[in-house]
Amino acid sequence: MSMTWALRALALSVVAGALLLSASIRPAGAASTIDFLAALSDSELDEFRAWKDARNAFNDQTDAYWDAVESKRQVRRRKRAAKIPFDRSDYVMSFPPRYKGPALSAALAKKYYNFVEQQKTTEPAKTRELATVSDYLDAAKRVYGFTPERVSEREFKLRYAEEANALGLSKEQVVRVYALETGGNGTYDMQAGIHPVKKTGRAISSALGYAQLLDANSINELARSGGTFILLLNRKLRDPENSPARTAALKHKLTVLKRMYANVKRLPFEWDVQQRYAKTDKGMGIHTLNIDADIGPMLQAMKLRTLKDTAEKQGRRSLSGAELELMNLAGPMTGLEMMEEPGSSAPTPNFFARRAYYVNKMVAGLTAAELQVELDRRMSQAIARPGAQEFAAAFDSVFERRSTAER
Repeated sequence: MSMTWALRALALSVVAGALLLSASIRPAGAASTIDFLAALSDSELDEFRAWKDARNAFNDQTDAYWDAVESKRQVRRRKRAAKIPFDRSDYVMSFPPRYKGPALSAALAKKYYNFVEQQKTTEPAKTRELATVSDYLDAAKRVYGFTPERVSEREFKLRYAEEANALGLSKEQVVRVYALETGGNGTYDMQAGIHPVKKTGRAISSALGYAQLLDANSINELARSGGTFILLLNRKLRDPENSPARTAALKHKLTVLKRMYANVKRLPFEWDVQQRYAKTDKGMGIHTLNIDADIGPMLQAMKLRTLKDTAEKQGRRSLSGAELELMNLAGPMTGLEMMEEPGSSAPTPNFFARRAYYVNKMVAGLTAAELQVELDRRMSQAIARPGAQEFAAAFDSVFERRSTAER
């Protein structure tokens, strides 16, 4: 039986209000929303209202879940600072709620989809494009007069292997991290979201290179280890076999590196500050150090060494490739937390921001211990691919060269 016009108008206004409050669409105005609802039959309106009510209730449950996760995270931060051990009560021991309410029929879902798409066209969302490698290169040239030196993949891997070996990182650790982070075929200028060979796709983060360092990681590691990078570059500069062109290039790199280092040393050594600085032109220029043939291998290998040092300070003297990657993925202290009980039994939402959890499909629905197993499984698959095999061969070449020199 059809509802009266008065009741229908009331129903339309109630559902329209719910739509306007929803974050899932950006309506051009209440009238267009009313027009969409008015075009529905009585049965479709009832169906849509039931669906929308269920979705709103689900969204409220999801918000409450993530509020609880964040609250527990703050408790653990305070406990860690006070050196108080964690227990199971410090974690949310369940996964985010799943929607179990009614679904829209195919016909109504299509109508709603078309309405939402029309709204986007009428009032397009202002999306901010992420910076890409070309943007970082432009910033480096504009601010520092610096263009990273490019070499072949094989040569970059050889230099990386030399730096990693000198820092006490194993072939297994480095190559397995590379295999996971790049799928076993990544290039040293690879950016997350963009195919390393075809150059297709769209940037999904600032992560760059074999170890996929974020722009803020570059700032952080330069601030921490810039003095060492300068020392190593000076050592290269003193090589008597350098050509005049090589000497001039190294002198210029050294000048640029010292300037960049001075800039980051003036900042407070705080992650939030480094994240903000990484988005400035000066910070973006620093991110290109990952691509340079001399500095890039030092910077990326040192990032992994820093993770290893952090683990050693916490009493963990050895790390598998999967354990090193867990620290690289989740953050040093969080990664260590995920390796030991009760953290290893806790669901992964406890260790990732809400958006990161849903974006990174690999971590969803797993406990911390299960994630480590999954990392290892993916590494074992990707390590057989050409890029990973070439990287392993680079380590073998370094070992052979050093063995020959020691005889």
